[in-house]
Amino acid sequence: MRAVTFQEPGRVAIEERPEPEPIAADDAVVRVDASGVCGSDLHIYHGRVQIEPGFTLGHEYVGTVVAAGDGVTGVSEGDRVLGTFHTACGMCFFCRRGLYQQCDEARVFGHGATLGSLQGTQAELALVPRANMTLRRVPEGLSDAAALFAGDVMGTGYHAVVAAGLQPGDTCAVIGLGPVGLCAVMAARASGASQVVAVDTVAERLDTARALGAHPVHATEEDPRAAVKELTELGGVDVAVEAVGHPAALDTAMRLTRKGGTVSVVGVYAERAEVHMGVFWIKGLRMISGRANVIAHLDSVLAMLSTGRLDVSPLVSREMSLDDAAEAYEVYDRHEALKIVLRA
Repeated sequence: MRAVTFQEPGRVAIEERPEPEPIAADDAVVRVDASGVCGSDLHIYHGRVQIEPGFTLGHEYVGTVVAAGDGVTGVSEGDRVLGTFHTACGMCFFCRRGLYQQCDEARVFGHGATLGSLQGTQAELALVPRANMTLRRVPEGLSDAAALFAGDVMGTGYHAVVAAGLQPGDTCAVIGLGPVGLCAVMAARASGASQVVAVDTVAERLDTARALGAHPVHATEEDPRAAVKELTELGGVDVAVEAVGHPAALDTAMRLTRKGGTVSVVGVYAERAEVHMGVFWIKGLRMISGRANVIAHLDSVLAMLSTGRLDVSPLVSREMSLDDAAEAYEVYDRHEALKIVLRA
């Protein structure tokens, strides 16, 4: 089968790989109809997250179950399914408390030995362990592109505001308007936020945020702190979402948050980052961070997508062939697309 593999920083390639087969009783094999190129794939592409050369990339996927072990009961061969970006056992200390992203046996697709040596999903076929936890049937009428978002990007954006405890009437700021940040804008609006401030430096992304009902603020041509103070009664937002994964964005998020507010960090970090603890301490901020609990939110997100309460169609920029993956990564790296869907 064909698969998109990491070669070295700045270079991916299509290579032939053996077709996977179920190994454990709860394994499934999915024929991948569509996969996505994600911001966290770029961390690998840039060499920021290191994986082995030749490893298959990708962790977003929609397709059809073509084989399943005897222990797979949630889906059946022939079902159209989507999957989450990581697996979970459902039985460990953390899973029993609903913290599936912290599962002792969690494995992340397409991230090499560091995160479980689970080959990625930018391929014609994908082995899906723990299929009862990892896979869901795609609701009737939901497009492949929309379903892709449920298993990662929209699940992460939704987690960013729900885990932060955003309540109807609260104010929210989102720093970084890539797909996750724009999904956080949508999720905040759907959760009843009275005001959403969207901060970025890319004009097209600010325009998209405006169309989604947010107040756009250019991070360098305007003063985000002044804009937030003008738009809020308390001099800061109740919840600030950091969706970049950069210390400067984290500092901005802390400074835009009101006293006693919450900073939700869903941007990816793989290194040390300096935090101004004086600001954090004096304002008495609360911070949540880490991988999003997409398995816990999956059914809710799917329901909202299938009924149109969440609409990700404005975020899908291009559909490209799997064979054009190298070009797709270059386009995505140049910020010329919000979301690229790869078709096998």
